[in-house]
Amino acid sequence: MNTISAYIDVSKPRIVVVLVITAVASLLGATRFDHSPNIPWDISIWQISFLVLAGSLASMGSSALNHYYDRDIDKFMIRTTKRPIPSGKLPARNVLIYGLILSAASVIIAWFTLNPIATFMIALGIFIYVIIYTAWLKRSNPSNIVIGGFAGSAASMAGWATTTGSIDLLGFLVGWLVFMWTPPHFWCLAIKKREEYASVKVPMLPVLIGNERTAIYIFINTAILLPFSISLYFVGLGLLYTITALVAGTLMLIYHYKLTKNPTPEFAWKAYKVTAPYLVVIFISIALDALFYYRI
Repeated sequence: MNTISAYIDVSKPRIVVVLVITAVASLLGATRFDHSPNIPWDISIWQISFLVLAGSLASMGSSALNHYYDRDIDKFMIRTTKRPIPSGKLPARNVLIYGLILSAASVIIAWFTLNPIATFMIALGIFIYVIIYTAWLKRSNPSNIVIGGFAGSAASMAGWATTTGSIDLLGFLVGWLVFMWTPPHFWCLAIKKREEYASVKVPMLPVLIGNERTAIYIFINTAILLPFSISLYFVGLGLLYTITALVAGTLMLIYHYKLTKNPTPEFAWKAYKVTAPYLVVIFISIALDALFYYRI
């Protein structure tokens, strides 16, 4: 039982849930814009099931490979010392094999059950998270989480492509929401854990420029995210989504403005937790927007 629990831990189940919700919500939202726009949520249960399966395996495999690669620094950070590899619950080699098998299985399953574009986006998400973010940028460049955020965008685009067979402008922009939300959200965590990242020489933004300037970057990023999210109304999304984006984005902006006035680890952690549900709320609204579509 302890071994099973350890494998669940390296799979990062909370991230799996968020990415699956993002992918499925995009799949449902795209039904408003596919070949049968007058029949929202007109999608096969098999397509949803295989998207959930392939997406879950991709996220689990990528997370396991992230655990494997970061095993050397995880043992020095308080937040990660109890992870399965540094705590000795799982051998590093087993986690590597587990991650590789799940990642490969996700792409193979997607290839035979979804379509080439959706499969490509799933594979791209794995590549960006494991190779671009974890193995390359995380320890070498402060833009690590900015570029790494596109791994989450790939999940949304995979869902969109499952429905439409392609990535059109709206599908790309919906995925871009994840890309724009990730840095300000994660930088709040980085402020909270700044000393830990500094101790292992990971160049997260607060480590390099301090909490005060990072808080300003967070606020600016959110100030760009809010109008961008609302602008998707003019590309085709409906009123339900737009109102949700306005309310959720404004809440994020308020907390990130307060963070500029109080850039402490304690308030950064509060902002991190308060704004964490943003992505799930936004994407559920995209799915419901297709079902209750209304424009002025």
